[in-house]
Amino acid sequence: MSSESAAPTSVSTHILDTSVGRPAEGVALTLSVRSGSAGAWTVHGAGKTDVDGRCKNLPALPEGTTHVRIDFETEAYFSSRQHSVNQQAEEQQDAPALRDSGAFFPEVAITFAVQPGEHYHVPLLLNPFGYSVYRGS
Repeated sequence: MSSESAAPTSVSTHILDTSVGRPAEGVALTLSVRSGSAGAWTVHGAGKTDVDGRCKNLPALPEGTTHVRIDFETEAYFSSRQHSVNQQAEEQQDAPALRDSGAFFPEVAITFAVQPGEHYHVPLLLNPFGYSVYRGS
């Protein structure tokens, strides 16, 4: 099969704020790619999550991409939520309040390996004091 007829390698993501059980809207993210473990990172796309927590405009990956990194800018998202979270923390004396910056993790960088012609869906489960990711479908 020639590379011209091969399916493009693609990436999609979404974010769920598990502290409120809702999608995280308005989180800026950057998609970077490299070829080989020692290759230099190149910014390949950027976007923001929509009302459903999804970023739908990430471009197909360039041929030869072996690694992908998605950088999520979580600080601005949590800063916008800081007041309501701190109010909840005061009501629950054992719950920690957010720091002045609005986020314990001001950014989240996820790096993963890819194979040509596959689609990679990488959801981010996020809360003010932790996160997890997995390969979705």
